[in-house]
Amino acid sequence: MISRRLLNLKERAIRAFFFLNGILVVVILAGIFVLLLSSAVPAFREIDLKEFLFGALWDPTSPIRASYGILTQIYSTFLVTLGAMILAVPVGLAVAAYLSDVAPGRVREIIKPVVEILAGVPSVVIGFLGIVVLGPALSKLTGESHGLNALNGSILLAIMSLPTIISISEDSLAAVPRSYSEGSLALGGSRWQTLLRVKFPAALSGIIAAVMLGMGRAIGETMTVLMATGNARSFPHGLFDSVRTMTSNVAIELGEVPYFTTHYYALFAIGLVLFLLTFLINLAADRVLHKYRERER
Repeated sequence: MISRRLLNLKERAIRAFFFLNGILVVVILAGIFVLLLSSAVPAFREIDLKEFLFGALWDPTSPIRASYGILTQIYSTFLVTLGAMILAVPVGLAVAAYLSDVAPGRVREIIKPVVEILAGVPSVVIGFLGIVVLGPALSKLTGESHGLNALNGSILLAIMSLPTIISISEDSLAAVPRSYSEGSLALGGSRWQTLLRVKFPAALSGIIAAVMLGMGRAIGETMTVLMATGNARSFPHGLFDSVRTMTSNVAIELGEVPYFTTHYYALFAIGLVLFLLTFLINLAADRVLHKYRERER
């Protein structure tokens, strides 16, 4: 009787612990949003919201007329992130499928730790790779004077996103019940057909989570894109142009701007826009996943 009561108390304590942790996450997220919002609101007393979101010129220190348009930065951020995802998602899913279904045990024991080690490489080291190795290579390949451009940033962000995409996707594929694969193979399906038509759909929720976390890693990265993309304020017309993302702009200017000025508050407004864009992307992915699950039922 006493042992049963102790067991019930332990279960209640564990439930309370997890519940409090969930509440803590919500509180932290809400706190970040409130901080950004309260610091961004003063900027819009001086800056027109339409000009801020759709203006292409960012020149807050102009002696003639300060400009606070962030459209160029938004476009640059999505250009670099989209390029990174185009490179990282196919490679990441291919490696995850190889580790899950094809790789021999010894090979998997080698590749898996290498992927995990890659996740721990500091972003500044990846940035050095872009400056010293990848930049000159792109310069020779394209004939440009330098290789610090959006493509350089996309390749580096793809490398940084790969560990997240590979690890979570591989775990999701490994979690699919073996009976699914055995049933497909028994019905005459090949290993390739089983992987694409059975295991990938069954693990889709985990794969989408992997891609979204990888995208979050790319869209919020600062140091690597700061070092490898050239940081030009002009509107980019392709991957071979230098770009300045939202995170890079905040990192470059926040340390030098006078406190409690319009310029200072505008940088917090950029952070708020980035926060909301990331939230909307994750919300859209969750809706797509929810519709897919309903259709499967």
